Amino acid sequence: MKHILLVITTFLLASCTQQAAYRTDSGVVFGTYYKVIYASSENLHEGIKGALRSVNSSLSTFDSTSIISRINRNDTTVVVDSLFALVFTTAQQVSAQTNGAFDITVAPLVNAWGFGFDPTRKRTQSIIDSLKRCVGYQKVSLKANKVNKAIPCVQLDASAIAKGLGCDVVAQFLESKGVCHYLVDIGGEMRLKGANAQGNRWRVGVQQPTEDSLLVSNQVASILSVTDVGVATSGNYRQFYYQEGKKISHTIDPRLGTPCHHSLLSATVIAPTAMLADAYATAFMVIGNKDSICTIAQEQQLGVYLLYASQDSIESVCNPLFESYVN
Repeated sequence: MKHILLVITTFLLASCTQQAAYRTDSGVVFGTYYKVIYASSENLHEGIKGALRSVNSSLSTFDSTSIISRINRNDTTVVVDSLFALVFTTAQQVSAQTNGAFDITVAPLVNAWGFGFDPTRKRTQSIIDSLKRCVGYQKVSLKANKVNKAIPCVQLDASAIAKGLGCDVVAQFLESKGVCHYLVDIGGEMRLKGANAQGNRWRVGVQQPTEDSLLVSNQVASILSVTDVGVATSGNYRQFYYQEGKKISHTIDPRLGTPCHHSLLSATVIAPTAMLADAYATAFMVIGNKDSICTIAQEQQLGVYLLYASQDSIESVCNPLFESYVN
């Protein structure tokens, strides 16, 4: 679950370079909340909703008419749109860069462990082994705007990247309307540009997780001062259930076919876009190993902040790029 980024500011009316008031638009999308704060003389509510609908109709596995749902049903007539193509291409790149820790074909396993669009908790090792043959980013490709599967049982799940894309799509719409200052927040994923109503960089707080709790503590682990970036946090401590006394996390390792079991509680990533931040935050939750994560972050020029459980405390690790954003 990724609802652990907070906007730390008061939204007072002020002027940006266009002498425009700051507006707030909010609602529900993708099964979570969204909030958009932007400086404009125009109410852009309908355009924001339209941008979010375009993402939903392309990538929502909970919409039977969406492009991704039709692909999952092996509808060979489907021609993908530009949003799907962007997400697919980005997902494949992140998969290659993380050795498959991020994998858009993880859908059969996510469903099998009870967290997907067709959830079930009836599974055996033989079922998981069978489903693993349907998973692997090398088993799917995009040619001439059509998705090609190596085997029909391959199914796609863009939930670990779509909210980030949604932030970017809304940001693109706002910029097309001449908006120079905005914060787009979808379920804790963010895209930010310009300044807040006080004329400063946007201030974002990363909450301190509480291991094995359905709640998040009120303590802020880190406060960031950011602009012109995307920010995403992925956590392993809010969406889970217990089965036979064993904790089943929603983060599934597509390489092993099983939920992740390590001490990493959350990964926060700062990237040029919210989509990239979203995808890498998920990948890092799968990888777990701090040395591997920091190596990838350095290679891809990402800011990364990790919170680990250590006996009765929580330890943090961040790289220099992330530290440069700490307030």
